[in-house]
Amino acid sequence: MPRKQIIKPAAAAPAVGPYNHAVRLGDLLFCAGQIPLDPATGQLVPGDIRAQTERVLLNVKTILDDQRLGFEHVLKTTVFLTNLADFAAMNEVYAKFFTADFPARSTVQVAALPRGAAVEIEVIAHF
Repeated sequence: MPRKQIIKPAAAAPAVGPYNHAVRLGDLLFCAGQIPLDPATGQLVPGDIRAQTERVLLNVKTILDDQRLGFEHVLKTTVFLTNLADFAAMNEVYAKFFTADFPARSTVQVAALPRGAAVEIEVIAHF
């Protein structure tokens, strides 16, 4: 049975709790939910849902890049929004990162997210 490998990209924003950025098991990469933290400051980026979604997906990209993967390797995403009315705006930004052979996706509204973020996205990717 393959052993899990802990992934902690040096360029990633620091984790805000007792978890790792990602865990690899065999040919699967399970990425923790990313919120819109600026890796340089560790602070939430200012701005609307579009700015926050872009930062979240750039944070996901940092993890994927660290493992020599791209968005085309993502099998499944889960999007958490504090306001489902932000879905269309989030989706506009999301479509700039996922452009073909889209992954499966779930989107849910939640009461709150860490640090007051409006969006969090987690992904599962395949090597």
